[in-house]
Amino acid sequence: MAGDCLDNSMKKDEQLNAYRQDNTGGVLTTNNAVKVTDTDNSLRAGVRGPTLLEDFLFREKITHFDHERIPERVVHARGFGAHGVFELYESMSEYTTAGFLQTPGQKTPVFVRFSTVVGSRGSADTVRDVRGFATKFYTEEGNFDLVGNNIPVFFIQDAIKFPDVVHSIKPEPHNEIPQATAAHDTFWDFVVNTPETAHMVMWLMSDRALPRSYRMMEGFGVNTFRFINAQGTARFVKFHWKPILGVHSLAIDEAQKLSGKDPDYHRRDLWEAIEQGNYPEYEFGVQMIDEQQEFDFDFDILDPTKLWPEELVPVKIIGKMTLNKNVDNFFAETEQVAFCPANIVPGIDFSNDPLLQGRLFSYEDTQLTRLGGPNFREIPINRPVVPVHNNQRDGMHRMTIHTGRVSYFPNSLAQNSPTPTSQENGGYARYTEKVDAHIIRARSESFSDHYSQAAMFWNSLSPWEKKHVVEAFHYEAGSVKDMTLRQRVVDMFANVSVDLATQMAEKMGCQPPAPPSAKTIVMPPSPAVSQANKPSLAKTRKVAILIENGVCAQSLQAMITALGAAGVVYETVAATQTPVQTKGGAPVTPDKDFTTTSPLFYDGVYVPGGDHIPALISHYAARSFINEQFHHAKTIGATDEGVDLLNATDCAGVVPAPSSGAPVVQSGIVTGQSLPDKQLFCTDFISELAKHRHWERTGIPAPAPALSQA
Repeated sequence: MAGDCLDNSMKKDEQLNAYRQDNTGGVLTTNNAVKVTDTDNSLRAGVRGPTLLEDFLFREKITHFDHERIPERVVHARGFGAHGVFELYESMSEYTTAGFLQTPGQKTPVFVRFSTVVGSRGSADTVRDVRGFATKFYTEEGNFDLVGNNIPVFFIQDAIKFPDVVHSIKPEPHNEIPQATAAHDTFWDFVVNTPETAHMVMWLMSDRALPRSYRMMEGFGVNTFRFINAQGTARFVKFHWKPILGVHSLAIDEAQKLSGKDPDYHRRDLWEAIEQGNYPEYEFGVQMIDEQQEFDFDFDILDPTKLWPEELVPVKIIGKMTLNKNVDNFFAETEQVAFCPANIVPGIDFSNDPLLQGRLFSYEDTQLTRLGGPNFREIPINRPVVPVHNNQRDGMHRMTIHTGRVSYFPNSLAQNSPTPTSQENGGYARYTEKVDAHIIRARSESFSDHYSQAAMFWNSLSPWEKKHVVEAFHYEAGSVKDMTLRQRVVDMFANVSVDLATQMAEKMGCQPPAPPSAKTIVMPPSPAVSQANKPSLAKTRKVAILIENGVCAQSLQAMITALGAAGVVYETVAATQTPVQTKGGAPVTPDKDFTTTSPLFYDGVYVPGGDHIPALISHYAARSFINEQFHHAKTIGATDEGVDLLNATDCAGVVPAPSSGAPVVQSGIVTGQSLPDKQLFCTDFISELAKHRHWERTGIPAPAPALSQA
């Protein structure tokens, strides 16, 4: 199957061409193709008379407008999507018959939708929340939907509890407050009464719930699936997406401010990166466990509140996905795309993961309401790239025109076509699994340990990540009004870490935690869960360069050249967008001014020397710009007179004294004085930028920089 079409990466795009329409230069018509002469005035009985019901132009236009919105998703309502291609690194034929995983170099078109979970469509991108990471592979055997999140575990073990967790975290029903946050009583009431949530809550309170961008966010299939090979051998499998740019997050204060400054921050970041040719890339990996090893671990591998530590079950990287095209129309593609975990292809099958079993029904069911009926797969973005042949007919929004008489099987009038095929010819067959059990409403005892992996997660974090978790609990659980409930939260998480719970109690005004009551297994730390151990690149990061009249043209140009060569995006920022006169060079028109941008939008800031520094020092917005970057632990650089601006801000006392002739680096602040070679300064600045943040400024030990690279 794979050899039939090694590169079908453009097949979906070509299919969508049949549905694309450019109205440029066209004559305005009704939906019935009648040409319109006036779309500004309704048909009236006289210029001051009543509007006439016979005005079919008015009725069509208003009726369509009245019905333009469809029901938003109950969860994952706020999303953003992009097209791309998945390329396989190595054959997986030893493990699965899935056609798109057979031939190295094979390319498959994909569509990815990122999303927040809790908030409505109108909420902000940067709220503390789980992020959806759903991928539709348009394979030559049909669509495979990998519906995942940026966190590898889930709140609950059984899908029957899904309505409960969603109801608890959604705005409270009596006043529809608060929006897109866990910082309220009903959520934490559910948590303390449902101990299985402990591990997921730890992730939710971590920096993973505040991604820097969709481009710097891991993806996990969450559920356990199976790979089936040609010999019928099954292996349990979990799916992973590893971003090439590393895994990075926003600061809590930064994320909250961004919700007001730019609620579309993550959407805009993804859109602009693709438009600039900085295509987001993610390597695709799998963890596999032989069926015979199912019970070899201290946790149940089918429990969705547990992860498989990568140190025990390594992730095998098998391919790479590149997002290289923005959508043509948000509604037609991103809003109407329908993901269903039940969409699988031969060679991939389900496990008995109880959360997965429920999702197989729920996703399909919700599309029936949201997209108007059973024919949602005929919407262009949802169509497979291979033909569909079956006896399903009619229903709302049917688009296919079937010309034959027969819509049943078996039949003789059409010689039994369409005809089922064999598994050997590519037909899907459910994995043969012996089940010998009583029908019962219960859970396996192996699902009863709710705190061991939560403790492992806490013990795997760097000091600065732990500090952020405490701060998150302080804000989220500290917003609970019921003091008894607050105390129960503190006591519950003493089972994860007494140190964590003690810090929570101090900040939330609670009593010291009660002694831990749960039995736990001491698990070694898993370095893979800490963001401090992820690779980090300067490429595609964004730097602001502060300028005013008199800025040194040589220093400015040296940095612009270096940033461009490193693939770093930059913008010049001044008090206004009036052209700035440089010292020793041509005028420069600022890209932004302090009113139309914010320090929150940048990963670092550079202040070149020159005669413009007194003007910047006198400008409150310029000082605030440096202060925000400083307190959010971002990279800051200044040369020559530019150091004076840093010393006029909260950086004073931390700014390293510039050394004549060589740059000086301290806690992510780079300075230089009378540098004969400005390239060395630029190199050091870009190297610090690649580290993402410099938490050592707050007294927290700095993370090891071994994986950072420019």
